Amino acid sequence: MTPGIEFNARVREIPVYPAASTYAYDGDLVKLASNETPWPPPAPVAEAIQRGICNLNRYPDPQATALRAALAARHDVAPERIAVGNGSCAILLAVAEAMLEPGAEVVYAWPSFSMYPHLDRMTGARALAVPLDADGRHDLEAMAREVNAATRLVIVCNPNNPTATALTPAEINAFVTGLPRRVCVIVDEAYVEFSLLQDPDESLDLLKRHPNLVLLRTFSKLYGLCGLRVGYALGSSEFKQAVDRVRQPFSVNALAQAAATAALADGDEIESRIERTVAERLFVEEGLAGLGLDTSASQANFSWVALGERDEAELLRGLGERGVIVRGGADLGEAGHIRVTYGTHEQNERFLQALQEVS
Repeated sequence: MTPGIEFNARVREIPVYPAASTYAYDGDLVKLASNETPWPPPAPVAEAIQRGICNLNRYPDPQATALRAALAARHDVAPERIAVGNGSCAILLAVAEAMLEPGAEVVYAWPSFSMYPHLDRMTGARALAVPLDADGRHDLEAMAREVNAATRLVIVCNPNNPTATALTPAEINAFVTGLPRRVCVIVDEAYVEFSLLQDPDESLDLLKRHPNLVLLRTFSKLYGLCGLRVGYALGSSEFKQAVDRVRQPFSVNALAQAAATAALADGDEIESRIERTVAERLFVEEGLAGLGLDTSASQANFSWVALGERDEAELLRGLGERGVIVRGGADLGEAGHIRVTYGTHEQNERFLQALQEVS
């Protein structure tokens, strides 16, 4: 009998990413589970992708030169301070590889983005997962108390996934100011464009004050490029070099680079998407309140809904039978909740109707 192959012992500790489920349904699914935008890429982005198809026999630019130049112009940050990756998840994994090891520590809030527990378990580092406060916000004071000589990395998800709450730039600034400069602080801003607590450019000012700060952003949410996977980090040149050393070569494919570069040039469409999303946020949260359901103060493109006495699994099953897919809180770190992404107005109406039927 051939013995089984052996794996690194840490593999058993890495959680399986909780991907959204789909259900057998005879009609069109309303997919409100993954915080995607409901709108497809605008025409200029689709055209850039189409042009790039002719060159798929060539490897992509390993340095994503055009995309980093466009990001540099957009954010007024030198290109050598911009790291890109196959989604922001790939950058997080590269950060773990570059910074964490047995004996090192990472601090993050919980519940928060489901990728964060992968970082310590894949590297053998120790994680300090600090509970959110009663309002579903980061407890920055409690997080700061966990920072010690072993801390290499602190992550703040702002706005936070899954609770949709956000901190102001002033709060982030005070927090980073109080930490040792040797500690890298990543502010994960996947949803920052949807926040009414700040202009997205306000965060950029913090980079000038804190050399240990990194802003992590993505083209998956507002820009609608989930299917192509493009993320980027704004930080120091040393941070960029470290990420580049451990990431795989050609980590962002050619079509993704072309699409993201074109998306940055379409400012009018982006502003329109933000306005439509905020309008739908008000509509959905008013509808949820009308059903007697409480939500956290959302600054994202989704709501975190407390179910009270309702059974989470039963409610998810009932919504799925009606062709509406949302995420259960049990998979995201806190049972008794659902996370619902805002879709088109018609999709949101269908969600609220289905929720009323199963509540």
